[in-house]
Amino acid sequence: MDTQKQTTRLLDAVLFREIWKAMKVTFKHMFHRPMTFQYPREKRTIPDAHRGALGLLRYDNGQERCVGCDLCEAACPSRCIKVISEEDKSLPLQRYATEFYIDITKCVFCGYCVEACPVNALAMTKMYEYSTHDKRTLLFNKQRLYEIGEQHLEDAKKYLYAHNQEQDDEESRAYRYHFPQPIGKTEASDS
Repeated sequence: MDTQKQTTRLLDAVLFREIWKAMKVTFKHMFHRPMTFQYPREKRTIPDAHRGALGLLRYDNGQERCVGCDLCEAACPSRCIKVISEEDKSLPLQRYATEFYIDITKCVFCGYCVEACPVNALAMTKMYEYSTHDKRTLLFNKQRLYEIGEQHLEDAKKYLYAHNQEQDDEESRAYRYHFPQPIGKTEASDS
């Protein structure tokens, strides 16, 4: 057996069998269709569960969903969210976010802020092209977040549906959280 192993090793060394095996793999891959995307012209199909830029959403009637509860700020592991909220003077016990900032340069796109939001005011979109020469433009304020949310509304809703945070049917729309009607308004509308 020793002589047979030695002759096999000698033939492998003389005929360069390892190199031919490697060349076989190389030639097999030479005739495949290329997998490279020509990026600016060709775009990839992105799944609904993609975690892209964050956007703030509104209700169907145009009212802001964000209630200023600061849960997204507390859930964020990289501390890139800053929410400043106030109580609504005309409606007691109701809060709203006066200022909302997300520093995208710090964001790790984990989605914890979206999961923590009780009213689904935050959603992730499929937007991933926001490179810039100035880092300060990547500090998104409330207005910019609403613009992103309105521009990518369908993607944001698909993200919420994909993560079972919101359903797209009449029954779930009826049970979405809205602020209760203030007592003063219901009495005024009855008279």
